[in-house]
Order: sequence, then C-alpha cells, then structure tokens
Amino acid sequence: MSTKHNRVALVVGASRGIGRQIAIDLARDGYRVVVAAKSVSDASKVVPFPPDPNSPQSTISTVEREIREAGGEATAISVDTRDPESVKQMVDATSIKYGRIDVIVYNSGAIFWASVQKTPFKRFQLMQRVNIEGLYATVQAVLPEFEKNGWEGRIIVVSPPIYSRFFRGKTAYAIGKTGMSVLTKGLAMDWEREGKTGMSITSIWPAAAIISAATETLGRDDHEDLRKPIIFSDAILAILRSPTTEVNGNLELDEDFLRRTGVTDFDQYSVVPGAKPRRIMPMEFPDLTVREQADEGRRIDSTKTRAKM
Repeated sequence: MSTKHNRVALVVGASRGIGRQIAIDLARDGYRVVVAAKSVSDASKVVPFPPDPNSPQSTISTVEREIREAGGEATAISVDTRDPESVKQMVDATSIKYGRIDVIVYNSGAIFWASVQKTPFKRFQLMQRVNIEGLYATVQAVLPEFEKNGWEGRIIVVSPPIYSRFFRGKTAYAIGKTGMSVLTKGLAMDWEREGKTGMSITSIWPAAAIISAATETLGRDDHEDLRKPIIFSDAILAILRSPTTEVNGNLELDEDFLRRTGVTDFDQYSVVPGAKPRRIMPMEFPDLTVREQADEGRRIDSTKTRAKM
C-alpha cells in the first residue's frame, strides 16, 4: 500500500502549460513525479529560469529542474506517444526508477480545429495517434503495474464530456478527444464489473479556457477570458483525494468539480485580475445511460472466440 510519501505519479504531456502545472502541483502534494513528453533540453543552461511555461523553452528537463529546486522529487523521461513501444519503455523506466506507479495523468494531445474538408488526413491521423491511440497504449502499458499494486491506482484523462456541440467546427479533433472519454467510461465499467474498487479512471476538461501553449496556438489573445492552469491541477488533486467509487467513470469539468468540494472563490484563477472568464462549456450535459443500462445481453469475449477459430 502506498503512503503519502512514496506515491508516484506519471504525467504524460508535462513539458508546458497545463501539464507542467499538474506535475509541479503533484510534486508539491508529496508525489514523486515522472515528467514525460517529447521535448528535452539542457535545463542547466536555461536563462532566465524558469522559462515561460507556454514557450518551447519549457521542456520536461526544465520542469524536472523546477520541481527539484522547489524541494520535490522528479524524473524526466522522454516519450513519443505515437509509438506504443516508446510508451511501454516510459512505463517500464518509471517502474524501474520508483518501483511502483500510483497515478497516471494523460495530458498529451495534438490539436487542429477546422472543418472536415479543411483538415488534411495526415493532420487527422496525427491527432488520433497522439490523443486516443497514445492514451490507449499508456493504459495498456500501466495496467500490469496497477495489478502489482493489488489493483490500486488512478488514471486521469484530459478529455471532455460527450455532447454534440463539441463536434462543431473541429470534428477530426473531437473524434479522438471524445474517444478518450469513451475509453474512460468503458474501462470504468470493466473495473466495476470485475470488482476492482481500488481503481478509478476520470476524465476532466476546463469549464473556461485556460492559458496554455494550445490557446496561443489557436490565437487566443483575449486574456480576460482565460484562467490560470492551477485551477486544473487543483481539480485533479481534488479528484485524487476523492473515493474511487465517487469518481470512477466520471467526465468532469474543473470548475464544477471544485464547486462540489466547497470552492467558492474562482476569481483567484483569472489570468487578468478582476476579469470573469467566459464559460465555454454547457451547464448541463446529456445523460449517456439508457433504460436498459443493466441488460448486458449475451456478453461476447473475442479473446475466447478467436481461440476457437
């Protein structure tokens, strides 16, 4: 069983912006943190330090240095989430270094917003490889580590609630991101059926836009409508402190989850003091369950049917 002082968190996509903040705040909360992404650098030569967290100068190497200089424990491991073998090597290296993995945060993502006609296939393919395929490879690689823990562990996925407006104007992107949320729902059902009550997987998404490398890529210069990334890491920490049975399979929004835990001051998260960032997500979402939810019918296991072929 892990204690507060030996918990290990692997943050995938932690070089900049939201991922960096998540890694730093997990370390501040006592986690030993593996900071994973593609970008590496010689952090000792970065001046001034720390670099702009939304710039290319911010890498897993600089984030590792930030955590260590603040008194935390961190290890930078390079990974290409498009390559399942690279993902497995990341998980194996984490296990070798720390002997266990308690938390996975999958923040790695590729983004391109345009109509289907204007989204080249290569761009579509890149988003699926980094977003849904990268997550799937990470989950499959880490499950044996959770099994060694006696089926205790948490997975946090950066993906949205599922609703139709999200598809508009960015269908190619939405295919992968909502697919990640489907994985959250489906894996949670697997664990519930198997009685793995020590496990949880939760998706989380911003209620209002958060300043990051992504917002700069999309040309967001209206800082009055942006929040600081610490709101996201605060919400993730609140999820990790919640009982697994309360968060397993949930598709959460940062603000809404924090409100349910008693947070009332959201002005602290505004990039521009006194600003009231516009909420970009609906107040309510469709219920994905159906009246026949409990009826599984004849359950098929292809791993068994393939053996008979």
